[in-house]
Amino acid sequence: MKQIAIILSEFNTKVTDGLLLGCKNALFERGVNDSEIKLLKVPGAFELPAAANQLTQLPDIKAVIVLGAIIKGETDHYTYICQAVSYGLMKVTLNSSIPVLFGVLTCPTFELAFNRSEPDDDNNKGYEVGIAAMDMLGI
Repeated sequence: MKQIAIILSEFNTKVTDGLLLGCKNALFERGVNDSEIKLLKVPGAFELPAAANQLTQLPDIKAVIVLGAIIKGETDHYTYICQAVSYGLMKVTLNSSIPVLFGVLTCPTFELAFNRSEPDDDNNKGYEVGIAAMDMLGI
């Protein structure tokens, strides 16, 4: 059985938990069963590209959905992490034969990130990338 992989950053869980719920809702709506979802949790956003790269090489994975939240603080850390994660995931995507979906929020405030992660909201980024993954697979 082939699986949809979801990689979830555990940093900013008040946001990423909502992204995960939204993503799963989208997958369930398109007929994916819970047993067809492989969930991998990583400590933070910086670890997302490496995890995505590993999962794209597994023969039982048909798509990788990456979920995380990078929220601006008082230092330049936000800028560097956003750039590294975006570039890293773009590189994985270009080198992959399966779809890799970018569901990483990069927001200047917690409120904006939280608003994009409310599970039952039409603006949930996790839901959006779940639907996009299914569209890429023709499901």
